Amino acid sequence: MALEAECPQCPAVLIGSGSEWTCPLHGATTPLWRSARSEYDDLVAHLKLARPLPTWLPWPVPPGWHLTDFGCVATSGSTATAVFTTCSGPSEPDGVVEVTVVSEEPGVGLGARVAQVTHTDPGREAVVGAPAARIRVDAAAVRLWPVPTPVTELTATATEEPVLDRSVLVGEAAGRWLWLVLRPAPAALLLHPKWLLHDISALGPALVDLPFGQAPRAW
Repeated sequence: MALEAECPQCPAVLIGSGSEWTCPLHGATTPLWRSARSEYDDLVAHLKLARPLPTWLPWPVPPGWHLTDFGCVATSGSTATAVFTTCSGPSEPDGVVEVTVVSEEPGVGLGARVAQVTHTDPGREAVVGAPAARIRVDAAAVRLWPVPTPVTELTATATEEPVLDRSVLVGEAAGRWLWLVLRPAPAALLLHPKWLLHDISALGPALVDLPFGQAPRAW
């Protein structure tokens, strides 16, 4: 299988094998096994390693959209602690957008890495007040709250306003943190109460028909 070992909290390539891996920055860690290419055989290997965690994907996959990246935090013979998927495709009026979904146990730090925020977990203080969005996660209704992100300067001149390159929302699903990272930031407007995340590990032979694609990695 073409899954590559990275640190869950940074892009560093890990040193080690089996159940012992080390990040030059974060020390001993459980590796993030990330797809080197988005293809069916790699997805099958990922789903086996990711059990019993769900692998969430917007469903049905919108027309013109593709699964471009996926991975999980696990070691051989152990239970996975985090899973992510990334898909991208056209949208009006934002052009091509990218949606990354992360499901993780507390303390893993993968969601923070994808979102490019400093805290490992969003914390209970992040899920108070009115939610910014509501979506369906399989049979459950899940509320999502915004996570502040640093302003990224994408302007051509000093007279223009800085803009956010992504929106980050977080909630809880199946007893774990659920992160949604959407690029560009206005893509968060895609979310609505009928927007559905489905666990594709339950699809079986239908996985063959998933649209796979490649896209530049954003994190």
